This record gives sequence, C-alpha cells and structure tokens, in this order.
Amino acid sequence: MLGVLVTVVIVAFLVAMAGVLASARVVKQYERGIVFRLGRLRSEIRNPGFTMIVPLVDRLRKVNMQIVTLPVPAQEGITRDNVTVRVDAVVYFKVVDPAEAIVQVEDYRFAVSQMAQTSLRSIIGKSDLDDLLSNREKLNQGLELMIDSPAVGWGVHIDRVEIKDVSLPETMKRSMARQAEADRERRARVINADAELQASRKLAEAATQMADTPSALQLRLLQTVMAVAAEKNSTLVLPIPVELLRFLEKGASPADQEPAGERPRPLDTRADGTRQERSGPAAA
Repeated sequence: MLGVLVTVVIVAFLVAMAGVLASARVVKQYERGIVFRLGRLRSEIRNPGFTMIVPLVDRLRKVNMQIVTLPVPAQEGITRDNVTVRVDAVVYFKVVDPAEAIVQVEDYRFAVSQMAQTSLRSIIGKSDLDDLLSNREKLNQGLELMIDSPAVGWGVHIDRVEIKDVSLPETMKRSMARQAEADRERRARVINADAELQASRKLAEAATQMADTPSALQLRLLQTVMAVAAEKNSTLVLPIPVELLRFLEKGASPADQEPAGERPRPLDTRADGTRQERSGPAAA
C-alpha cells in the first residue's frame, strides 16, 4: 500500500512538472508576447522575462520589436520627363503594437514590402530625373509618408526610407556626360574671356603710365631681357629701342648730309672736246 502511494505521488509530481514545463515560456528583451486563449486575443501583453500560459488552452505568439531593415527590390519606371530608370530603396520600420501587427494583417513584413514597392513606383512617375539624382532627401520624406499612412493601422511605424541607387540607361549616361563636359567647357571659356578682359584693362593702364614716363618703358624692356635670359635659351633676340635709333639719327653730322637739290649734274661732251652741264633736272 505504501509503495502504491509513493508511486502515485511520483506520478503526480511528474505530471505537475510536465504541466509547468508545458506552460512556462520565456520572452526575450526585444520581444513582446500576445496570448490567444481558445482563439480569442487576450488584452494582456506579456513583457520580457518568464511567463506562464495555460497548457492546451493558450497559445503564445512572440513579436519582434526591433527595427527591421527591409530592402526594396529595384523598380523600373518612367519619370515625369520621360526617362526610364531603375530605382531601389531600403525601408527601416519597427512594430509598435504587437497585437495589431498580428491581428490586422497576415504578414506585416510582406505587406510593408509590397507597399514600399508600389510607393516607389509612384514616386518615380511623379518626379523628374534631376530630382531623383540631386533631391533625394525630399523624395525620401515623401516615400516615407506614403508607406507610413497605411502601416499605422498595422501597428507598424516606418522609421525612415532611403533611396539607394538610381540606374540610368547607357545612352542617357553618355548624354549627361556630354552635357556636363559642354557646361565645363563653356565655363572655362567664360573665365578665360573674363581674364583676357581684365588683363587688357590692366595693359591699357600700364601703357598709359609708360607713355607718360619713357624711362619706365626702358626698364620694362630690360626686365623682359633678363627674364628671357634666365630661361637658358640657345637664341636670344634683343630688340633695338626706337629711342636709341633716334639718338643715333640726331648724332649724325650735318656736313655728311647733302641737300637733295644740290646734287652734281652730269656733263655732256661737245664735238670740240669741251664739256657742258646737262640741262634739265638732275638725274636721280
């Protein structure tokens, strides 16, 4: 009799332990638990730690509360200015209401993914190519609002949306490269023309100053000669100043200069052997 009692106690203890093990659950720090009792949702949200449920009656669902990084597949579309592009993005979201995330939508990850793809296509059709390339911050905000509006009813909060890459056709890339090259060349020509204009103004001012002071022109000439000589060229061309030629012209003797009207006239020989000056103007 005593042996039977001990056996019953042991069996009861084992059954109780099995029931405790069957009803014991552990919820991690980044999770929240919701309980369905006979198919009905319990209002109590199980916080992280050890929790108990009724075996064979309750069912515990754990919901991850971490921020989920969801890549959006590349979507091909036509922009408002009729350019075909492929755009991919990434969505960062998290569950804020675990009960709504489980009850209101079958699979909240799949729902957010599909909503992100359709919203991305809509953004592509409403935007220009320049906006996709240079004004992504504004597009990211608009895309976030488009996804977050229906996601609020799913107990999901969209943290942020980022457009990752914009792929262009090769023909469009070549056209944009030619446009950028032409724009750089135009700016270079404008800068060169502006520099020439400023240089010409400075040269005109310098010419005016040198015209008032002839010695400044000589000093400038000597500086130019020194600069050319410093280059170690094999040939040095030295121009003769005009003032030096004028000085040599003034220094010529007056006796060496004959008047143009007093040149000797040629002589004509007569028949008797005498000579006579030829009449008429002097031969040149």
